[in-house]
Amino acid sequence: MVRKPIVAIDGPVGAGKSTTAQQVARELGFLFVDTGAMYRAVTLDVIMHGVDTNDEEEVRKVVEHSMVELQATESGQRTFLNEVDVTDRIRNRDVTAAVSAVSAHRAVRERMTELQRRTGRAGGVVMEGRDIGTVVFPDAEFKIYLDASIETRAERRYEELVSKGIRTSPRELIEEIRERDRANTERALAPLRKAPDAVLIDTTDMTFEEQVATIVSLVRGEKG
Repeated sequence: MVRKPIVAIDGPVGAGKSTTAQQVARELGFLFVDTGAMYRAVTLDVIMHGVDTNDEEEVRKVVEHSMVELQATESGQRTFLNEVDVTDRIRNRDVTAAVSAVSAHRAVRERMTELQRRTGRAGGVVMEGRDIGTVVFPDAEFKIYLDASIETRAERRYEELVSKGIRTSPRELIEEIRERDRANTERALAPLRKAPDAVLIDTTDMTFEEQVATIVSLVRGEKG
């Protein structure tokens, strides 16, 4: 049996990585791996333990016992932390505000990277995150970097939060996203950046369907 490829999708928050990657995986018949959800779950564990997110040793003590599992269901992927479904909880703003700090710790990234490689090494996966094409799978057959203007990303995040009944403002979200971009690109360990051989796709003026079709065509075209 011919090994199926790994599709690595990276990019900043709000560029459309998660929903796009999930649909791409569905159309290709691949496994979808939401690495961002894994990091958010670990961050939630740290928050629930009342640990200072900047205290690497205390964070390590929590993370080494964290059990994170992703399960595919008919309604989409669900995220479990220590056997508890936290799919909705990990999207709350306290987790969003803390995830960059937790993810920056070496102990966290090393454990998550190990789990991600174990999940995807057989191929046939669409994995999205911040460092999939640069750190987790630098030899992935397909590397995509999704980006969009900060205004577009803030608008998408705003619509997502409103749909969940969470009140905020586009201006607040622009500042929040700008700060997360800074933290993700300037961190010393595995900073967010485009792999030299990744295909850049600017989704600012693209519909969801166009984003999915562009990536699916790329994979199918180069496969055959």
